[in-house]
Order: sequence, then C-alpha cells, then structure tokens
Amino acid sequence: MPSRLPSLTGLRFWAALLVVLYHLSRKVGGLPVLDPLAWYGRSGVTFFFVLSGFVLAWTYGGSPVPAGAFARRRFARIWPLHVLSTVLSLGADAAIGTALPVAATLWSLLLVHPWAQATVYGGNPASWSLGAEAWFYLLFPLLLRLLAPRRRAWLPVAAVCAALGPALWAAGPLLPADPTVRGWLLDYLPLARTPQFVLGVAVGLAVRHGMVPRVRLGAAAAAVAGWHLLLAPWHAAVPDALWWGPYSASQLVPAALFAALLVAAAQRDAAGAVPRLPDGRGPDGRGLAGRTAVRLGEWSYAWYLVHEIGIRCWLAELGRPAPGAAALGVWLLLAGGSLAVAAGLYRWVERPCERLLRGSPRRPGGNAAAPLPARAVRVGRQRRRAAAGQASVEPSRLT
Repeated sequence: MPSRLPSLTGLRFWAALLVVLYHLSRKVGGLPVLDPLAWYGRSGVTFFFVLSGFVLAWTYGGSPVPAGAFARRRFARIWPLHVLSTVLSLGADAAIGTALPVAATLWSLLLVHPWAQATVYGGNPASWSLGAEAWFYLLFPLLLRLLAPRRRAWLPVAAVCAALGPALWAAGPLLPADPTVRGWLLDYLPLARTPQFVLGVAVGLAVRHGMVPRVRLGAAAAAVAGWHLLLAPWHAAVPDALWWGPYSASQLVPAALFAALLVAAAQRDAAGAVPRLPDGRGPDGRGLAGRTAVRLGEWSYAWYLVHEIGIRCWLAELGRPAPGAAALGVWLLLAGGSLAVAAGLYRWVERPCERLLRGSPRRPGGNAAAPLPARAVRVGRQRRRAAAGQASVEPSRLT
C-alpha cells in the first residue's frame, strides 16, 4: 500500500484554482465566457473537505495515532500560515481604510469563528473553512475508532453522507427566508459540512482496503466538469437568493462527484500507474502526479489563503477593470501574482514552521516536502525491515 498519492496533491491545485476564479468572477468580473463558468467555483472548498477526510483515512487508517499527537500534527500544518494570512488581511484592511473585525479575528485565531454568523469571516475571510477543518480534526480520532473496525459500514456510511448534501439543500424551504442566514446555515456552519468530511473518511478507508470498484479518472473528471457547466444555465434561470437556486446546491450536491474523482486518482496511484523518469526517480512531468502538478498542489493552501487579499487591495485602489482584455489582464495578474506569493510562503513560512512545530528535521540535501525517490523508499524500507523485523509506513502529507 503506497504511503503517498501524488495525484491527490495535484488535484489540490485545481480545487484552489476553482476558488480563485470564483473570487475573480464575483469581485473583478468582466469576462463574458469564463465569468459565468467560474461563478460557483467556491465548490472547490467542498472538494477540499472531502479530500481532507479521504487523505486522513488513507494515512491513519492502518496506523492510528493518539488524539493528542494527531492534533499537534494538524495544528502544525494549518495554524502558522493561518495566523500570518490573518495578519496580512488585517494589514490590507487597515491600508485601504476598512474597519478591522477585531472580535471576529480573535475567534478566528481559535478556529471557532464559523460557528456564529457574525464572526464567520474572521480576520481573513478565506479562513472560515479552517474553522470547519478544526472541527473535523476534533472528530477524526473518534470517527476513525468507530469506523475502522466496521468494514461493512464504510460504503453505507459513504452513501448516506453523499445523500445528506442534496437533502440539506432540498431542506431550504424549512430554513429562514433571509438568504444570508440560510447561506450561513447551509454553506458555512461546520455541521452542514461534516457529511462531506465523513464521506471522504469512509471512501478513503474503503479504497485503502480495495473495497471500491475501479473508477476511470477521465469519466470522474468529466462528471465534475459537467456539473459545473450545468450551473451556468441554472444561474441564468434561478436567482441565487432563492433556495432552489444553484448557490448552495453548487456546494452541497457535488460531494459524491468529488469523492469519485478522488477514488479514481487514488486507485491510479495505488496501481502504480504514475509514470516515472527513466532512472526510477519520482514521477515525471506529466499529469496530476507530475512534478509541476504536485508542486502547484503544495502551494495551493497558501494560495487559497492569500489570493483574496490581493483582489481586495486591487479593487480598493484601482476599481473594477473594463470588460474584455483589461479584465483578462487583471485576472491573470492577480491569480499569477498571488500564486507567486504562495510559492514563497510555502517555502519560507509554511514548511519551516510545520517542521519546527512537529519537531521533524529537514532532510539533508533536498526539499523536505519532496517525496523520496521510489528506489530510495524501497531500499530504506528493506533496511528498516531487516533491522527491526517489521514494516513501517510513514504517514503521507497530502492535506
């Protein structure tokens, strides 16, 4: 069983790109074709929630860790960059003369801000999802203890969680008519997003143990693309303020499609379908598991946290561009510039802070985040097995 699934890291970039395009379409706008298609790209957050459960189940399903150690690892993973991006966001607010959300910021530093409508956006609006992730991390050790021994329950649990999303969306008439309150209850409140995470956990366990039929990556990707294409005419027919509009549906309905995409990518990696260089070192530059795709995926967390800050500053200083070529130039500048910033944050902030808080030293002579060459992994495992008489799988770092 491989400890690393590079295609899932590659998929992270595309999910983050969906969110970036969503903010560009909503705030900058001006592109006749791409703008409507990106209007509901915030569904990339749904993908991240399913991915989080899947990866944690894959990583810890065969080697559970104590809850305290697990919490420390996750804290080291998300909190340092969360704090820095919050500081950057507050600095941007101060520079452009926007009121500083002091109370919401304090709650966001504790990662509890999405539990109240008044504080959900915190100091950095993008960080609301981290509050939901913190809730998932709190649940995961207990969830794994309940699910791991009950193999027959994995697929039924996944089916129930996949159905809960559409059911929550269909319950819109039972919720307050105010679209802002309804939006918070369905889109931001961590309880409404919990089925997406549990779906990822259940499917991750099932795939890890070979209990899921083969899913073709192309078919799964086509289904996801088809869903997003459907949202454009739906939006033209039904306003977002109405409960049967596509706004909440775009985030609650497609979790099963995202789970299928993860299944296909994980099965592909686990089957050894990731192409490698002629000397056997690492994946080559092609596809989701290629070096470029994986590197972009590694930058995606920082990109997600900082891109909206740049958009906010641009609009405050220069306003919305004219439709057409000017808008396209601004889209490319803001997306590319924030991605470059994210690359620097990943290299000089995110990874060093995570190593420091986890107490894991940097591997000499290379990038600590890069996977070891396949041959080195095999040789290292053989030596450890010979010395200790047992195999040990290093947990993967994909979230």
